[in-house]
Amino acid sequence: MKNARYYLQRCLALAKQAAEKGNSSVGAVVVKDAEIISEAEEAVKTKKDISCHAEMEAIRQAVKILNTNDLSACILYSTHEPCVMCSYAIRFYKISEVIYLNQSKYLGGVSSSMPLLITTEVPPGWNKPPIINHLREEN
Repeated sequence: MKNARYYLQRCLALAKQAAEKGNSSVGAVVVKDAEIISEAEEAVKTKKDISCHAEMEAIRQAVKILNTNDLSACILYSTHEPCVMCSYAIRFYKISEVIYLNQSKYLGGVSSSMPLLITTEVPPGWNKPPIINHLREEN
């Protein structure tokens, strides 16, 4: 049976690919019904676009593949705590759970002074905050 570590291993493989291309070492997958719907690696440097974080890229693909703006049946896995930008997208698209490995040093959606992933001060119509699980890499 697939568990969080299974999906996070895929994120780590994507992060390695990103780093090999000169991007930050971040990978993300979106899962629905225990199946990976979309996956992405960080592509900010290669695409010359600051919005191409792994989480944003995976969310964009999931929205397109599922043909909906409602990802409430989905879980986002990432090697890193989503930043504020990615957190906005997570909340907007109603992703129900976020599981990540590494805490963000700056502007994390949970750990910074702008905790967009966990705040209840959001626009009308947004869902409650997603379930947040910060796991640690196993040695």
